[in-house]
Amino acid sequence: MASNFLGNFNIGKLNIFSNPMKMFFPKKMVGIDVGTGSIKVVEISRWGQGETLENYGEIKSASLYKESFRKTEGSTEKGSYLLSNYFISRAIRAVLDEAKIKTKAAIFSIPDFSTFCTSFELPPMEARELKDAVYYNASQYIPLPITETTLDWKLISGTPGDKQSALKIFLVAIPNHIISDCQSVAHMAGLELYAVEAEALGLVRSLVKGNKNCICLIDIGVQSTVISIVDKQNLKKSYSVNFAGSQLTYGVSSALGLEHNKAEELKNKEGLVSSKEEISKTLYLLIDPLIIEVKNILADFYQQEGKEVDEIYLTGGTSSLPGLKEYFAEVLKKKASIPNCFSDFLYPPILGKMLEKMAPSFSVAAGVALGGLET
Repeated sequence: MASNFLGNFNIGKLNIFSNPMKMFFPKKMVGIDVGTGSIKVVEISRWGQGETLENYGEIKSASLYKESFRKTEGSTEKGSYLLSNYFISRAIRAVLDEAKIKTKAAIFSIPDFSTFCTSFELPPMEARELKDAVYYNASQYIPLPITETTLDWKLISGTPGDKQSALKIFLVAIPNHIISDCQSVAHMAGLELYAVEAEALGLVRSLVKGNKNCICLIDIGVQSTVISIVDKQNLKKSYSVNFAGSQLTYGVSSALGLEHNKAEELKNKEGLVSSKEEISKTLYLLIDPLIIEVKNILADFYQQEGKEVDEIYLTGGTSSLPGLKEYFAEVLKKKASIPNCFSDFLYPPILGKMLEKMAPSFSVAAGVALGGLET
């Protein structure tokens, strides 16, 4: 397993689309998360009941291009959500080569802003009627024509065939042109696209694991934040909100008159517990709107479901900001933690501390890779 930093590289089911030629799940799988600021790759294997972290890698967009790897606006309406299929495939190939990853089967995560996730109820019915009912009702909840999307769904409560039991469905839709993008990128990178999956589902798989509590999962990315509610390991709600880790860096840069890289370094090192009032005050002011957003989502969930969230999970690169976890716990009056997506994998013990530090950035890639090993 490579685990070193090489230049700009950090090396180391709701199954929307699957290759019909694959009759059995492979023993190795590559999960690929094309983020706004970087591409993360995780290779895992399953032998018996255990999973092994075979390899991992990351490349920053700033090291290659002036633009981000993916767009955050208009991606579900038309055109590609990626910077360029060619450039993305080259970047992925570079990570695979640097990490010496030979596995061809890959699953791509799809960002929350490019997917549609919702839940709805159906009246009691027989199991054989369920599929047609879901597809018939889906058009009420999907803002694109059904013919332009690929759908998948999961029954999350209720019992088919029980005349007294309403059925609750969790539905995911991905525009077909985005799936086409992923197919093109995979082909050019020399990979076989095994599946694509909404990143929120990958996060649930890699972080929630056996926890059956009601969890608010907050993924703070470079350009956006996704807030999801997970109850008994089922994704119930998912929201994309206008909060980004880059805003915090910009705030520190403006407050202290520092260049971006220096501000990023200072932010990550000192965070909310900084002895410099300009830093801590700036960060609190920028983070409070996110706290308010989370409070509103938790209140809406309680109103709709009559249930309180038990704990908060933070992930994404910004989740490790010093003092952030403690601030969420204090204000929301709930236990807050940063789960480690690598915690259940087998890997050399010497890598433990480094992987724990890196884990929040790799949660999505690890989760979708795990999805390819499910039987």
